[in-house]
Amino acid sequence: MQIKESPEEYDVCIVGSGAGGGMAAHELTKAGANVIMLEAGGWFDSEDFAMFTWPYESPRRGASTRLQPFGEFDACFGGWDIEGEPYTTTNGTDFDWFRGRMLGGRTNHWGRISLRFGPDDFRVKSIDGLGDDWPIGYEDVKPYYDRIDKLIGVFGTNEGIPNEPGGIYMPPPEPRCYEHLIKDACDNMGIPCIPSRLSIITEPHNGRAACHYCGQCNRSCSTHSNFSSPSVLLPPALETGNLEIINGAMVREVTYSDGKATGVSYVNKEDKQEYKVRAKVVVLAASACESARLLLNSKSPDFPDGLANSSGTVGKYLMDTTGTSVAGLIPDLMNMPAHNEDGTGGMHLYIPWWKDNSSLDFPRGYHVELWGGRGMPSYGFMGGIQNYSDLYQDRPKGGGGYGKQLKEDYRRYYGSIVGFSGRGESIGFEENYCEIDPNVVDEWGIPVLRFNYNWSDHEYRQVRHMQKTFRNIIGEMGGTPLWDMPSREDGYGISTPGEIIHEVGTTRMGDDPKTSVLNKYCQAHDVDNLFVADGGPFVSQPHKNTTWTILALSMRTSEYITDQMNKGNL
Repeated sequence: MQIKESPEEYDVCIVGSGAGGGMAAHELTKAGANVIMLEAGGWFDSEDFAMFTWPYESPRRGASTRLQPFGEFDACFGGWDIEGEPYTTTNGTDFDWFRGRMLGGRTNHWGRISLRFGPDDFRVKSIDGLGDDWPIGYEDVKPYYDRIDKLIGVFGTNEGIPNEPGGIYMPPPEPRCYEHLIKDACDNMGIPCIPSRLSIITEPHNGRAACHYCGQCNRSCSTHSNFSSPSVLLPPALETGNLEIINGAMVREVTYSDGKATGVSYVNKEDKQEYKVRAKVVVLAASACESARLLLNSKSPDFPDGLANSSGTVGKYLMDTTGTSVAGLIPDLMNMPAHNEDGTGGMHLYIPWWKDNSSLDFPRGYHVELWGGRGMPSYGFMGGIQNYSDLYQDRPKGGGGYGKQLKEDYRRYYGSIVGFSGRGESIGFEENYCEIDPNVVDEWGIPVLRFNYNWSDHEYRQVRHMQKTFRNIIGEMGGTPLWDMPSREDGYGISTPGEIIHEVGTTRMGDDPKTSVLNKYCQAHDVDNLFVADGGPFVSQPHKNTTWTILALSMRTSEYITDQMNKGNL
């Protein structure tokens, strides 16, 4: 294959356009750097998507597709199963790898839950002896959390919880009806239930309109009121004139010569030709596993096991959030009068971690995401209505899917289901990893990843606690869980590794080059003009959603790159 090489040398080449890549582009172009961004997916503009499309306007009524596994109105194109892009697992293990193939990547998918890591999250080994401490602390990252709060906008309240640090918040929306009932039950049980912290603006901000509470954030936002990289970070970067974006660029490897990264090579998905881009600095922000894949595929005499991998830790210490859910039918919410409770897309309240681990049989913790209410009906909505009604014997038998009884059931049960989803911290182990499969390549001939991942007893005991807690809250509300408590053989209902889409840790930072890939500025120990700006640098995986910390670390790393370039060190 003839390789076409770009005649221009850019200051920085960024691989990936999501949270880390978008923030790096925003900061570096503002500082005057000439930046090229490579994105494997296509162009996306939130103003052109289906924000106000009614489900009945589609023959599928919003049902999922292979390319949109969360429904055809969900704004993220990609998924766990992408044609031409396989991945494999080792015998006896399982891992689900979700990829966003579009401009902005998975920032078009996430629920905008924007939680800061707390002081304890950076020194976990010092607290419980498991995993490793980060080479940085909360005070190192706090200034960048503050800056992204101001830049992007986030609502919430400052509660003064020590390891749940507050931020610079806009007013949160009022709780919905079912959320008030959940809070009442939690207050009775001594469980904190506080306003959510979501990156959805409730006031006009930086030229963007306040959220108008249509409740459809997963569809993208034509008013740019919620955060995604294409909506908030990339437009200002493009306006500088310093950013070029190439879509459909499937990056093969980072090129290397004489101790330096020299750029990247990629396959253009349309013409199937390979191209090389030259750059003084390379920033990998393709997602934790994809960036590890690129490094492992970038082999040379200096790095026979993959670029920047003298430690042998690239791909190792892979972590994903634990998850499990319980739903319940609440009689007090049955036969409710019709009312509008849309609000923002996602929860208005959530439960932060509140327990003391000294009294528990597992380390670390979890937060709880609440769901329910009178959401937009679409395909599969209330599909289990027959099961709900089985909990109450006064329902007439027969009928079911047609006619008067169906209408009566909808009026009775619509909005009466509440749900609780736990999102917990897993422990980082060297034995959980991704590596290159020696026998499988993707559509473009690039070797794919093979995953090896197992939950430990720590995670199983944590999820058992979630299940019991959620069932107790439903009981306090006077409700009934919709399904029985899962057994140990069923893993207490724990999610498949990767399913929660919070994977981190494959290129972790540290002070010792023998045990880490990056230094505290996310700069490769082995190659000083190579950086990683996604979830890969994480040393531990706190239960808080990862995006806000990816943004903060990317901003911090970009500031360091600018400083080092100005000093002539890169």
